[in-house]
Amino acid sequence: MKLVFLFYPVKDIHQSLATYKRLGMKVVWWPDEFTVLLETQGSNVKIMLEQDETEEKLTPGGVFLVNSVDEFYEDHKGEFQFVIVPCDVPPGRYAAFKDVSGNVFRIVDGSEDEKFFH
Repeated sequence: MKLVFLFYPVKDIHQSLATYKRLGMKVVWWPDEFTVLLETQGSNVKIMLEQDETEEKLTPGGVFLVNSVDEFYEDHKGEFQFVIVPCDVPPGRYAAFKDVSGNVFRIVDGSEDEKFFH
């Protein structure tokens, strides 16, 4: 697993984006009206904001790149509590699970666009 960005669920993407821009962050990817990826100054760390009722109920956290979300899910579905089962997102597949302390781990693969994470 490789950390690829930090994830923050938001209630209003436009209000949140305005705040993050005031902090000096720049938009690097805006795939739809509810999701935006931001670049931070002086760091390779990126931040994803997403306005989604399902995600709003979950805690912020890291998004980790795995070889295959579907394989990870099959290998670990009895071990972790998956709160989002594998689904399609740009640029591949996505899922989320909780660790034993209730922290949310999000996983993604580049099955649709491997270049996105490199």
